[in-house]
Amino acid sequence: MNQPIKWVENQMPKTSDSQLKVMALEEIRKARTFHESFPQYSETPLRKLDEMAKYLGLKEVYIKDESYRFGLNAFKVLGGSFAMARYIAKQTGKDVSQLPYEVLTSDKLREEFGQATFFTATDGNHGRGVAWAANKLRQKAVVYMPKGSTETRLKNIQKEGAAATIEEVNYDECVRMAAAAAAKTPNGVVVQDTAWEGYEEIPAWIMQGYGTMAMEANEQLEKAGCDRPTHVFVQAGVGSLAGAVQGYFANRYPENPPTVVVVEADVAACLYKGAAAGDGDLRIVDGDMQTIMAGLACGEPNTISWDILKNHVKVFIAAPDWVAAKGMRMLAAPIKGDPQVTSGESGAAPFGALAAMMTMDEYKDLREAIGLDENSKVLLFSTEGDTDPERYKNIVWEGKEK
Repeated sequence: MNQPIKWVENQMPKTSDSQLKVMALEEIRKARTFHESFPQYSETPLRKLDEMAKYLGLKEVYIKDESYRFGLNAFKVLGGSFAMARYIAKQTGKDVSQLPYEVLTSDKLREEFGQATFFTATDGNHGRGVAWAANKLRQKAVVYMPKGSTETRLKNIQKEGAAATIEEVNYDECVRMAAAAAAKTPNGVVVQDTAWEGYEEIPAWIMQGYGTMAMEANEQLEKAGCDRPTHVFVQAGVGSLAGAVQGYFANRYPENPPTVVVVEADVAACLYKGAAAGDGDLRIVDGDMQTIMAGLACGEPNTISWDILKNHVKVFIAAPDWVAAKGMRMLAAPIKGDPQVTSGESGAAPFGALAAMMTMDEYKDLREAIGLDENSKVLLFSTEGDTDPERYKNIVWEGKEK
């Protein structure tokens, strides 16, 4: 018997919403322009699943496919690269708009700025993005990975020239290790997509970097004839991506925002727990957090994102592993006529949740709480492809869920 999906409607008290400005559209436009300056840049595809929409009883279903991002198979590089650029801009007294790729990688800037060492913790995708960006920008990177991280993901990071190790502790402890090591290193900088008291500037820049993906998707929807999505599903680990996507759409459609649903791995559902408590305070999950959704196995919420999410999100979902596996399989083997999407464990969780609630009677209340019906136009983000190809095959081909 599968573990049930847990969910809660957001009843938390609202705040002054002071963090929403982090995702102001002019800030996202700067990030988008920066990313467009990379020779490796191209928009990732927005897949329209017409047959799947009919099958699920929805009007339209769109999946933003991040497996094509910069050849890295995941969206995370958008955040790390923009944060590095903003950091270098600040240190050299420039605006980030003065530092496109060709300037950042120039000998002149190297002389002016020197070299920093960027420290981070990751299950794989964020660290690979930071390592790749550091390599391209001629900087150094040091990456700490939590226990349970796969050798494939470790090697992908090392291939980018970073010093990377798998540690015997969980993700949140790795974050603390990265911060401690950076503090002892000349020109050491933590590039982490989680914020805490006193560490909020770089995470805000990372969230703005993620905004490039939301802005691209929004423009692609409009080109496809969809004036705005009625619903947006987005996954969460620490919540940086979820806060970025929620923040972008709240700023983009202030009078008529889409209904946003946040999906977490049930063993690391810190946002869901905070929402279930209902008081608006942070909740922390610790321990090993064993889940196939490695990218979502984070137990300490990003403080900036939490403020945005509690003011705007409609429903928080805690999803067991079978939900992600279901999403992976359905996207890998779509209904005839729809494009295939290679979606990894963390990438497919929101679609798996959507499919479950639309096809399983026990989630009728959840479907109704979110307001999903034949008029709904749903946007989802497949944030990674098969970043660990063996694990992907085991789940999709062999039917394993571990």
